[in-house]
Amino acid sequence: MKMIMKKFIKISLVLLTLQGFSGCNYLDVVPDNVRTIEHSFALRIEAKRYLYTCYSYLPQHGQLTSQSPSFAGFEMWPLAYNASNTSQFVMGQQNVSEPLLNYWEGRAGGKDMFQAIRDCNIFLENIQQVPDMQQPERDQWTAEVKFLKAYYHFFLMQLYGPIPLIKENLESDAEISEVRVRRQPVDVCVDYIVELLDEALVYLPNLPLQQIDRPEYGRINTLMAMGLKAKVLATAASPLFNGNTDYADYIDPELGPLFSQTYSAEKWQRAMMAAKEAIDNATSIGMKLYEFTPGPTLDLSDTTLFELNIREAFATRDANVNGEVIWPNTGGNAQQSAITPRSWSPDLTSASTAGAYGPPLQIVEMFYTDKGLPINQDKTWDYNGRYDFRTGDVQNNHHVKQGYETIKLHFHREPRFYANIGFDGGIWYGQGIYDDKANFHLEIRGGRYTSVRETSAHSPTGYYPKKPINYQNYLEGSSYFVTSYLFPNMRLTELYLLYAEAANEFSGPDDEVFSYLNTIRTRAGIPTVQDSWDLYSTQPGKYSTKEGLRDIIRQERRIELNSESQVYWDLLRWKTAENILSQPILGWDKRGVLPEEFYKLTVIFQRQFRKRDYFMPIREYELQRNENLLQSPGW
Repeated sequence: MKMIMKKFIKISLVLLTLQGFSGCNYLDVVPDNVRTIEHSFALRIEAKRYLYTCYSYLPQHGQLTSQSPSFAGFEMWPLAYNASNTSQFVMGQQNVSEPLLNYWEGRAGGKDMFQAIRDCNIFLENIQQVPDMQQPERDQWTAEVKFLKAYYHFFLMQLYGPIPLIKENLESDAEISEVRVRRQPVDVCVDYIVELLDEALVYLPNLPLQQIDRPEYGRINTLMAMGLKAKVLATAASPLFNGNTDYADYIDPELGPLFSQTYSAEKWQRAMMAAKEAIDNATSIGMKLYEFTPGPTLDLSDTTLFELNIREAFATRDANVNGEVIWPNTGGNAQQSAITPRSWSPDLTSASTAGAYGPPLQIVEMFYTDKGLPINQDKTWDYNGRYDFRTGDVQNNHHVKQGYETIKLHFHREPRFYANIGFDGGIWYGQGIYDDKANFHLEIRGGRYTSVRETSAHSPTGYYPKKPINYQNYLEGSSYFVTSYLFPNMRLTELYLLYAEAANEFSGPDDEVFSYLNTIRTRAGIPTVQDSWDLYSTQPGKYSTKEGLRDIIRQERRIELNSESQVYWDLLRWKTAENILSQPILGWDKRGVLPEEFYKLTVIFQRQFRKRDYFMPIREYELQRNENLLQSPGW
């Protein structure tokens, strides 16, 4: 077989000695497992196993404690420092001698993305030789692997910026100059990724998730590829990659500047067009934003229904019910037990739940008021008095326990706040009690049942994440019963937000931008952008300028996609991470018993996000093996 004579390399492991090129790395010579490779494509069933091998490298964003960017984006904060690679990374301990979450080589908590690309290339070189397959199926599998190859390149680009492009595996007699690969300019990387996706789109099935057999959930389809294309192009158009003069001196000796120094509005146009094509395709196959439909035995208020719109759009068990999920991650979702409160009542405490993560105060304050506005720009909302005490009453009994003393910050907030945040005195719908008038509520102050009862099982900030916890989970005795779901890599709302952002950046506010934003806001139970800002804000008409609408879209995106492993990447591409992720992590004094003791601003952690942190470093040892590789900017 032609492929057997290939030279399989991991691009960065090249060793030059005084005697010349002699070092070996993993599969950088003619492999000893020739028979295994032959066997892998001898029959359809074996080829399918290899196809799944190509899928196996997909990052598992639902694994909060090991890989999720929700952690890195400060959307949830861990109770205590531990020795995990993720914890060290988030707390600013990245380094060049042994980089944390190393996806370049597959070390220190990261998967080997170049090995993933190598396996994709092996598949693409051999799939046409499988005898017991029909050509349409070969074409579809080829398209799926081209998508995966594109995604792995894109994932590396998000992490490392300009990257080498591994278009094919090298021949066994390849020249040293071919093996010693270089980073390619960002625009070249983007064009190649988009080229792969366009090739894949020709043969992918165009079906919504509801029409795919459950065992095939996660297999790539047309809308996933269209959605990824829109995200790739929006990333390329964003400030980190589009005319970023911070990297003017990041130059390859042969290829020149790796970051274009000229801003291009046309990049936003490409992203806008790709997002619109994806949205139109989603509409054509019957996809729409999810709305929760209660069963006949549930008597729910409108406020609870809006909350469940948000929670179930993300954490629903059954994709056949939720027509909003575009790309489910089938690699596991182990975060529910880690973030679920240890107890919802004095009689229900489970050793199976850790409750050891909490949203910082910054995330709590990020959500809108019930008028659909930032809390500091709503003239009807008492921003300066937000930390004053207030007792739950009958007018707010769906959100705050009647008679329970909390603070004004927790009153008159949008439904997405109540869908995302568990707070002291806050109602928590579901969890075994499906009655709108008899919900659990949290008591987080010191000495109470959701408080610091165990050193390793309580919120570090005084708040709990709610949206990622399925509302049907329940405690029985000391056992916790979890309703699992597939973590969504992409939902339809993201396409709407990508289009709105790209269209605004390209040509400014228009009716179609507002239409997509307002569709999301209507589902969330808040007024339109225009009504919110004109009727209730301190800045009427803010949405009428590109700059004003940019602020609105970015906050809308952070709210809608909270806890979905997306905001971290947004902060990077917007070049706002150095400001937002350098703010102190704030919470309350978790051991305080009385309200005045508990509600004291407390600094949980202080991290300094530096400019170099926009990209991950390459291990120094790798640079010694390949002198053509540049270290990441700032490292």
